[in-house]
Amino acid sequence: MDRVEPRLSRRRLLKGAALAAAVPYALLPDAHAGAQTATVDYPPAEWQPASTANYTVSGRPADYAIDRVIIHVTQETYADALAIFANPQKKVSAHYLVRSADGHVAQCVREADIAWHAGNWGYNTRSIGIEHEGWVDQPAYFTDVLYTQSARLTAALCAKYGIPRDREHIIGHAQVPGTDHTDPGPYWDWVRYIRMVNFF
Repeated sequence: MDRVEPRLSRRRLLKGAALAAAVPYALLPDAHAGAQTATVDYPPAEWQPASTANYTVSGRPADYAIDRVIIHVTQETYADALAIFANPQKKVSAHYLVRSADGHVAQCVREADIAWHAGNWGYNTRSIGIEHEGWVDQPAYFTDVLYTQSARLTAALCAKYGIPRDREHIIGHAQVPGTDHTDPGPYWDWVRYIRMVNFF
């Protein structure tokens, strides 16, 4: 069956031209930006979805209470981490990813769903995972803007789910039982981070 494309009438074209003349271009909405923000749980984030093969669909917090935030370091670049989460063969994801250079936040898994980030099913079901671009042995990746934007995100999550803003409930991947990971590593400034989370 052939699809018939709608034709623009002269009247429609004139209406469009009149609108363009009356409304400055800068005030028109960016359709691309609207598409990115329509599905995020944290408004400043950009939607960069993980493969559906890399997380479990859920109805949290009704299905599982959310009482932890787990801090990770990617051991990859920001772009490579997004590619890994989007690859259905990798079987890994996180809810959020924070870029080192500018603190940009990507959301990869909805908060209601269970990201596969902790390596421990019980911890996955009850936590939000935040990845940070960088390497555990390269503290230069832990920029001021990365700390600031990550702390803002964690503070928002704590407020939303009633998570205490302390080291018992905001933990590193290395603290998850059964893990062989060391992130966020010895250069992550926990004292500074928890202070910032409590400030926002």
